Amino acid sequence: MTTQAIFTPDVTGCDVVAGLLGAGFNGAIHRPGDPEYDVQRRAVIPTVDSRPLVVAEAHHRTDVQAAVRTAREYGLPLAVQATGHGTRTPADGGILLKTSAMTSVLVDPQRMVAKVGPGTRWGAVIDAAGEFGLAPLAGSSRDVGVTGYTLGGGLGWLARKYGFAADSVIRAEVVTADGRVVTASADEHSDLFWAVRGGSGNFGIVTSLEFRLYPVPVVHAGIVYFGIDRVAETLKFYRDWSATIPNELSTAIVLTRIPDAPAFPEAVRGTRALAIKALYSGEADLAEHLLKPLFEVAGPVLAGELRSMPFGESAMGGTPARYLDLVDALPDDLIDELAQLTGDSAPTVEIRHWAGAMAHPGPGAGPVGHRDATYSVIIDQEVPDLAPVLRTTGRTFVNFLADPARAATAYAPADLDRLRSVKRAYDPDNFFHLNHNIRPA
Repeated sequence: MTTQAIFTPDVTGCDVVAGLLGAGFNGAIHRPGDPEYDVQRRAVIPTVDSRPLVVAEAHHRTDVQAAVRTAREYGLPLAVQATGHGTRTPADGGILLKTSAMTSVLVDPQRMVAKVGPGTRWGAVIDAAGEFGLAPLAGSSRDVGVTGYTLGGGLGWLARKYGFAADSVIRAEVVTADGRVVTASADEHSDLFWAVRGGSGNFGIVTSLEFRLYPVPVVHAGIVYFGIDRVAETLKFYRDWSATIPNELSTAIVLTRIPDAPAFPEAVRGTRALAIKALYSGEADLAEHLLKPLFEVAGPVLAGELRSMPFGESAMGGTPARYLDLVDALPDDLIDELAQLTGDSAPTVEIRHWAGAMAHPGPGAGPVGHRDATYSVIIDQEVPDLAPVLRTTGRTFVNFLADPARAATAYAPADLDRLRSVKRAYDPDNFFHLNHNIRPA
């Protein structure tokens, strides 16, 4: 029978500290009232307010093992946090294990491979790889952690050309629920290797990740801003145009109110605008040629530009997801409703083009869900009036998923069944459950 961890309410922070030290933990340990406790427990998502018994900062793989063994000894929940971008479930009354200090980056330019520690941020990998004219399949922000992003699938601006970040993983070192260290690859623990490449943190704590890099020294990218008087025409054109473009071109259309702040172009500050984000991993002239028809339909350019730059300078931000769905089409009635969202309190809506290499992985690819989706629709607030026209498919994506209770919707049914079987093999008691949880079969 599968059970959750049994919480022991009479365990104190002192008990846990003693247990960690006795198990060989070498990093700093913070309890409530300590100067660093509130700093270290904080997640990026402000609604996640963890109140763990202790925050333990790991510096080595052995610290991770010590935390797992101590949590099991005392029957406490254990959560893992590097940068906190993906933290959605609080670690109340348990151990919050921080891997932020485990930030090693090794690049092998001959093999075009990087090996990183679990606390590494994408910026460090981008910089290290960029010295050799290489690029990782990073996301929209340099500050996001590599490991959590990759285990959740990893959708970046090079994904249409090279696939999801999870598809580029070669090897993972994993501390399992019983405190063992195993190597997951195509040749060792192949079932675990399949599961971690999209199954998020359900199967263990990854302490080292090795993945492919790609020869992308320069891209042509940027954000271009337009007015909102031609939103419907632009989205209907985008629907047809996006089916014709090469995989080297990634785009998204964003309807948003631009903050009245110096960081944004003066011409659009404080207004609602249509923004087109684009990245082309090829020649600038061809990028401009491909995008010209879309820009012409959107109307006169108010601000912004595309320019050639190193891949590492191309981060274009993302939209916080309160509503997320993956869709195969953009029907006219949905587009017409989105075009009506013009007020000061109207939500931010981002429609991003998927397809390309994401939909055609190589053999043995991991369980990144719903690869056949054509677009993602992200909205930063609940909009009940849109419900009748959204025609929700119920398909989601782990990296964008705000509600952990919907984790199952991020996977195809057959993949979910297989993930639950792998979970049963490596974590039958669901010890790792403070996450986008997949329960063991």
